Amino acid sequence: MTYLLIKSLHMITAIATISGFILRGYWMMIQSEKLQLKVTRIAPHVIDTLFLLSGIALLSVLQLNAFSQPWLLAKFAGLIGYIVLGVIAIKRGPTLQVRVIAFVGALSLFAYIVGVALTKSPASWLSFLAG
Repeated sequence: MTYLLIKSLHMITAIATISGFILRGYWMMIQSEKLQLKVTRIAPHVIDTLFLLSGIALLSVLQLNAFSQPWLLAKFAGLIGYIVLGVIAIKRGPTLQVRVIAFVGALSLFAYIVGVALTKSPASWLSFLAG
């Protein structure tokens, strides 16, 4: 029961995270002032924190050592890349072109992470092609 609750929270926050990122990416591309709203600046941090904590809780419940599982290391590496590209896309990119490229890269990494989670393989979606 605990596992299912934590996994559900993790999946719901994953959907909320990517949905919010896509919306903020759209606002970035149209240069909307909505990016400056307090809720727009705070909510992603709350959601992402719940997402990360639920992932850590899953590791604990399943008694997995993230450092001994190649697929978990791949998810973690993808997460770091997603965060870096996301910051460039939404805040730090010097030009709109750089921000859009970083946005597409961040979305690609998120898709990679989902593929790793579903296949339990660092090959991500390529595992479906091989199998």
